[in-house]
Amino acid sequence: MPGTQTLEDFIAAVESNAHVDAIERFYADDASMRENLGEPRRGRETLMAGEAAFLKMWKEVRSACVRPAFLDGDKTVIRWVFEFTGQDGVRKRMEELAYQRWQGNKIVEEQFFYDPAQMR
Repeated sequence: MPGTQTLEDFIAAVESNAHVDAIERFYADDASMRENLGEPRRGRETLMAGEAAFLKMWKEVRSACVRPAFLDGDKTVIRWVFEFTGQDGVRKRMEELAYQRWQGNKIVEEQFFYDPAQMR
């Protein structure tokens, strides 16, 4: 299970918009990630490549954790607010919950819950 400091370090990495670095640093080699009820993506390298490709679509991304973040044993729940600025200057705001399962100091499973209509 992650300690409080590990969770805070992870949140700080995401809030500094070092998303790909956060995956490299805090996710297990065989980690999985899924959007809502979609098929999971597997493997840290795959997750990093997918995140990098997504971030390239945007001129700017701002990330903020809405406190408190919840930690119970090997499970965490984090409420995120993201603001995306498109290449055309149009901004979109998205809120999501990230449900994570950790083994030690690494995330092994993550599922995001959000309304896809926020990005339309």
